[in-house]
Amino acid sequence: MSESDVTRHGVQGTRPGREAPTGTRAGRRRRRRGRGEQPMVPDATFSSYYGKPVLNKPTWKPLDIAGYLYLGGLAGASSLLAAGGQVTGRPGLAAPAKLGAAGAISLSLAALVHDLGRPARFLNMLRVLKPTSPMSVGSWLLAGYAPLTLTAAATEVAGRWRLLGSAATAASAVLGPAVATYTAVLLSDTAVPAWHEGYRELPFVFAGSAATAASGLALAAAPTAEAGPARRTAVLGAALELGAFRTMKRRMGLPAESFDQGRPHLLLRAAELLTAGGAALALFGGRDRRLALASGAALLTGSAALRFGVFHAGVASAEDPAYTVVPQRERLAARGR
Repeated sequence: MSESDVTRHGVQGTRPGREAPTGTRAGRRRRRRGRGEQPMVPDATFSSYYGKPVLNKPTWKPLDIAGYLYLGGLAGASSLLAAGGQVTGRPGLAAPAKLGAAGAISLSLAALVHDLGRPARFLNMLRVLKPTSPMSVGSWLLAGYAPLTLTAAATEVAGRWRLLGSAATAASAVLGPAVATYTAVLLSDTAVPAWHEGYRELPFVFAGSAATAASGLALAAAPTAEAGPARRTAVLGAALELGAFRTMKRRMGLPAESFDQGRPHLLLRAAELLTAGGAALALFGGRDRRLALASGAALLTGSAALRFGVFHAGVASAEDPAYTVVPQRERLAARGR
């Protein structure tokens, strides 16, 4: 080939795009009959600079934050059972539910403050109410809910100021559902894939988990003759928790894999078995005290296992770039269509 063979349209006598070998085979022409051109670029793999994750994983202490999630749910649902027991004339059910709500929310706040490092950081969140921030709304919610549960429990123990105690019990029951579920909104508002992609169903998962925990406490502490509402709540809560969790995993796509690997898988599998078993004992155990205790222990443990499993799955999903990149590309492709 001489300089005269080269024109503005390329090299004379050649077909553009047909004789330009690429990749490691460049410079060596190989014709393969019937097989066409072979791809020279390897499949893309998900990685990041220096092998670092795309996201910084949460630095929250597992025992503090997962315990905070669990105890908040237990408290909120217990307030509902306490109000129900009070209205229906079941003092044996209302009393342990009031005490359980007060104790659980106190421990939940202690776990949150311990993770924050000092109480002043929690108080700083109360300087302003920001409706668009789940953390801000949750802080104000806890600040209003905790005194109500403590008042209800204190009047129950003292046996005095019944009217004040009844009002506090009713008010805490109004806030109870929000206390039991706002932590799901808090997690979903982060960029952690296993939490963010489940934003539709996670509040229902936490609501069911809170109901099973509260009913488990009531079944273990209340007289079996007055535990009928707790047994029904256990069955309904288990159905909601297990059904919503399966729906969430099916809808969220690739990040659902983080729930089926390692420690999260073991915890969530144990949660499923304990919750289903505890609900079955509550449904068919009748007024057998030993079965009530076994059911209560299974439901309490199963709810705790679910919260810890969800927490650890979120941390694991933040460490894998694929769980962040693939859902983003799928959303972009869907918008393009």
